[in-house]
Formats: sequence, C-alpha cells, structure tokens
Amino acid sequence: MLLARLAARWPGVPGLLPPLIALTDPVRTPDVGAFARDLPEGCALIYRHFGRPERFAEAGMLAQIAREKRLVLLIAADPDLADACDADGVHWPVRLAGRARKWRRNRAGLVLTMSAHNRRELAMAKKAGADAALLSPVFATRSHEGLRPLGAIRASAQACSCTLPVYALGGITADTAKRLSESGFSGLAAIEGLKR
Repeated sequence: MLLARLAARWPGVPGLLPPLIALTDPVRTPDVGAFARDLPEGCALIYRHFGRPERFAEAGMLAQIAREKRLVLLIAADPDLADACDADGVHWPVRLAGRARKWRRNRAGLVLTMSAHNRRELAMAKKAGADAALLSPVFATRSHEGLRPLGAIRASAQACSCTLPVYALGGITADTAKRLSESGFSGLAAIEGLKR
C-alpha cells in the first residue's frame, strides 16, 4: 500500500494520532472488516456507519481488529456506539461542535477529532477541544462532488494557520500526497487512496 508507506515517513508535525487515518464508507468500503484488516498496523481508523443496522456488529468486529493491529479506533458522530465497543474516541462533524465540546468535558482521556472545511471550522474544532482536525476536500473527491477542492496551496496555508494537528482529506492518493509534503499537515486521511 503505497499511501501507507508514504504516511509512515510523513514529515509533518507529530500529534496524538498516527500520521495515517483511514475512514470507512458504506459505498466505497462495504466490507469494513476486510478494509480494516488490510490497513497497516498502528494507523487510525474512523468508522462511519451512517445509521447502518449492522453498526453494532461491525463496530464490535472493528474493535477486535483494532486490538489485534494496534489501530486507534474512532467512531464517527456516535458516542454511545463508541462507548459500547470501547473505542478510543469519537470523530465529530463540525456541525456537531457544540455536542463534541460537551462530550469532551466528560471524556478527557478519549480522542476527539473533527471535520473542517475552512479556517473558521478549524477554529471551531480547536474551541471544541479536538485533538486533531481533518481538513477537506483538499483535492477532488467523490465524497464532496460538486464542492470546489481547496487545492494544495490553500489547504496547506489553512493547516499552517491552525495550532491543532491537521490531516489532509479528500482525493488523497500516493500521487496527490506528494504535493503536500512539507505542507504543515500532521498526516494524511483517506478512503479510496488506501485501497490502491
């Protein structure tokens, strides 16, 4: 997995999380177990279930895989499911920054990450007590079709302006990631880029 090898040597500012974050997607990673098993040891995994009925079984399976592979497991926007599967924390959409801030007060030992799409949202993540933010879309991606990507220069400037560790997300592949080295990002986050 070329992207994983590139992330392992990532020159960015280290943070609480490893330099590579993988995200699940019900359409692009329908077999979340196989996706997780293919990940390199020690990376982070954000499970995004979007209300799937299988979420409890899948989260339990992912927690087992995470223990075996030393993955940092985060559950997207579902603190109850994170508690149920003993995940390492929760990844919050920026629209739920208020809830994330309240959750942080009672979960000081757990990881909190947040999505962001611009400087204002990076500041919101910081105010919510996030340990890291995922800035997207850096490049064109199916996750944000129709949304103009930030591009390497603008995304890098926004990452450098933030005191939080910031991970590049959106169209991240081994090829596009090379355009971000020495950019201020603490690491890379991807879905499809990890399937190549």
